[in-house]
Amino acid sequence: MIIELSNLRGWTSRKRTKYMAKLKGKVAVVTGASKGIGAAIAEKLGSEGAKVVVNYARDKAGADRVANKIKQSGSEAVSVQADVSKAEDIKKLFAETAAAFGGVDILVNNAGVYEFRPLEALDEAHYHKIFDLNVLGLLLTTKEAVAHMNGQGGSIINVSSIAAKTPAVNSSVYSATKGAVDVISRALALELAPRKIRVNSLSPGATDTEGVHALPEYKNGFEQMAVTRTPLGRMGTAEDIAKAALFLASEDSGWITGEELLVGGGIRL
Repeated sequence: MIIELSNLRGWTSRKRTKYMAKLKGKVAVVTGASKGIGAAIAEKLGSEGAKVVVNYARDKAGADRVANKIKQSGSEAVSVQADVSKAEDIKKLFAETAAAFGGVDILVNNAGVYEFRPLEALDEAHYHKIFDLNVLGLLLTTKEAVAHMNGQGGSIINVSSIAAKTPAVNSSVYSATKGAVDVISRALALELAPRKIRVNSLSPGATDTEGVHALPEYKNGFEQMAVTRTPLGRMGTAEDIAKAALFLASEDSGWITGEELLVGGGIRL
C-alpha cells in the first residue's frame, strides 16, 4: 500500500495531538491574556489541548488574536471581557466560562499592573490601583474559580515576580503586592489541598514584554542592568514563562503545591 507523505505527516500530527497533549479535556482561564506573558501562557495551554478562556480588560482585538491562534492550534478558545479588580466582572467572567465550556480545571492569575513611584509620590489612589488588581482581584478570582471547579481537583497558578524577593528602586507598592501573592499562594495551598486543588506561584525574572518596554526605567538602562544581574546573560521571554506555566498546570507537577517557581535565568538576591 502506498501512503502519500503529506497524508502520513497529517496522521503523525493528529496522533501526536491525541496521545501527547498534556491538557486535553481541561478548561483553563487565563486573566490578563491579551498580550505579553498572559497571551503566551494562554497559547501554550491551548497548544496542549486545553480549552482556554482568554480574559482581557480593554484590549479586545488582542484577546481575539490570542483566541484565534489557539483555535488554529486545534483547540477551543473564547475571549471574555472582565476587569478582575471588580467582583461583578469576575462573576461575569466565570458565568461566560461555564456557558462556553462548563467547569474550570486551571486558573492562571496573570492580570496585574505595575507602576513605580518614589515614596514622596505615593498616595491612596496609587496604592489601591495596584493592590485592588494584584491582590484583591487575585483573591476574588480564585474564590470564583474554586466554586466552578468540578470536585476532581485543579491547578491555580499565581503570577508573581522576582520583585517580591529583589525589589527595584521606587517599587515599594508593586513589590509588596507580589510578596502578598507568594504568601497567599502558600496559604491557599494548605486551605485547598483537601479538595485536591494545587496552588503555586510563578515568579518571572526580567522578561522582555510590551509592558516592560513601556516603563520609563526601560529607557534608562533597565535592560542592561537586568542582563548584567542574570547569570544566563539575557532577559527572559514570554515563551520561557509559558513553558513553566504549562508544567505547573499539568500533571507533571501533580505532587507540587505551595511552592514559588522562580523563572529568571538564575537570578538570586
